[in-house]
This record gives sequence, structure tokens and C-alpha cells, in this order.
Amino acid sequence: MIAQFEQERTRLRAVAHRMLGSFAEADDALQEAWIRVEKADTSEVENPQGWLTTVVARVCLNMLRDRRDHAFEMPDPVIDVHEEPEHQAVAKDEVGLAMLIVLDTLKPDERLAFVLHDMFAVPFDDIAPLIDKTPAAARQLASRARKRVQDRPAPNVDLPKQREVVNAFLKASREGDLEGLVSVLHPDVVLRAGDLEVIGGRTVAGRAGTFRKYASMAEVQFALIGGEFGFVTRVDGVLFSAMAFTVRDDKIVAIHVIQDKEQLAALVSHSG
Repeated sequence: MIAQFEQERTRLRAVAHRMLGSFAEADDALQEAWIRVEKADTSEVENPQGWLTTVVARVCLNMLRDRRDHAFEMPDPVIDVHEEPEHQAVAKDEVGLAMLIVLDTLKPDERLAFVLHDMFAVPFDDIAPLIDKTPAAARQLASRARKRVQDRPAPNVDLPKQREVVNAFLKASREGDLEGLVSVLHPDVVLRAGDLEVIGGRTVAGRAGTFRKYASMAEVQFALIGGEFGFVTRVDGVLFSAMAFTVRDDKIVAIHVIQDKEQLAALVSHSG
């Protein structure tokens, strides 16, 4: 079964990442699952792929339950740095940053039911024992989670249009143009940077000095960040920050700033 585990590692890692939203935690979950698989009696396992999925999911569920009272942490999106990201597929096999943030609002059982069933086609009969529910109850949990996901603001999928809006933001930032920034921000835009959360178009635009610092001191390279258009900045060739923008109706509704050096290095390396 260990050989099967290695063959399935990429898919199992995707399960763990969507359950946990963190590459580091996903790797921890895989390590724990590997230990469990090595010790388990698998002689009567008829569906190795499904069984391995449930082992990883159970480990992830325990990790989610252990951290429910922790403060919000930015999920780990894949950062796809490319000269012309609009020519790339938006989603590939990755989950966008906006989706990861919504998943983080779900209760652990809801997240497990939704991720396993809707993203990996695991039957509710197999999901139910993981959360000590009936298949009908597991189906209800997934349905509840699905509604939360569907109710989230849908970002534009037109990448050239996203790039146009982000370009306007970057230009206004470089020029210190407060009104230019306000014009591309939704009145209820949310800016998240670590533990900081700023809400409101004029309030966010009021941080133009910070944006201008990023834009003027750094080399800017456009990128897809969790399937959304944004950019990474480098100072003296060293990765400094990443900013992802969720755009809806030609307005920026969310800005996510990632500055942790270890997280940035890990995210870019995971883009391949």
C-alpha cells in the first residue's frame, strides 16, 4: 500500500491542501497519513485509492478541529509567475485564493464533506463514517457548505480585464493618485495583510503611501495568485511580497497581501 500511496501522492496532497489551505500543513498531514498507512493491515482493502483518501481526510479533519480557535491565517494559494499569465488556464487543478478563504469559514465537518464529495467525488457512504454521521447527514453538510461557496462574490474570470483593473491600481499607486485608487476599488473592498484587515474603498485607498512604497522600491512582475490576477514584487532580486486582487464588475473587491518570506518562497516553488 505504501507504493500505492506514493503513486497517489500528488492527488492526496491536493486533498490535504484543499482541506487545510496550507502547503506546510498538507505536507504534515501526508507524513502522518504515511505512518498510519505503513502500520495498517490493508489486506482486505478493496479500493486503495478511496481508502488512502479517507486516511488523509481523517488526519486533516483532526488538524482542522485542533485549530478552530486560532486566528485567521491567509491560505496558501499557488503563485504562477509568468510574463503573460492571461494565456494560462485560470484554475488548472488548483483552487483559487477566494475559494480557499471561503473554505476556511466552514466548520470542519462541512469542509470535509464538501471537499471530498464535490472536489474528489467521494461517495457520502464513505464520508459519513469519518464524521460519525449518516450518509444523509453528510449530504446535508455538503449541501450547506456548497451554498456558502456559491453565495460568495464571483470574481471576473476575464484575465485581460483583471489585468487592466490591476494595472490601473498599480498606476494610481505609483503616482500617489488617491482618487484614481478609489475609482478602481469597490466601496466595500477588503484588504488583508497578515493580521491586518482594512475595509472600505477610501480607507484602503488612504494607504496609498504604502502601495506607493511597494510600487516604487520594487521590481513588479504580474502573476496568477490562486487563479486571480495580481503581482509579486522583488527588491534587489529577492522576493518581497505578493498581492492578489479579486475583481468583480471591473472593481477590486478584495486585496490579499502575502509578505512572509518563507511562505512566499514555498508558494512560488509549488508553482513548478
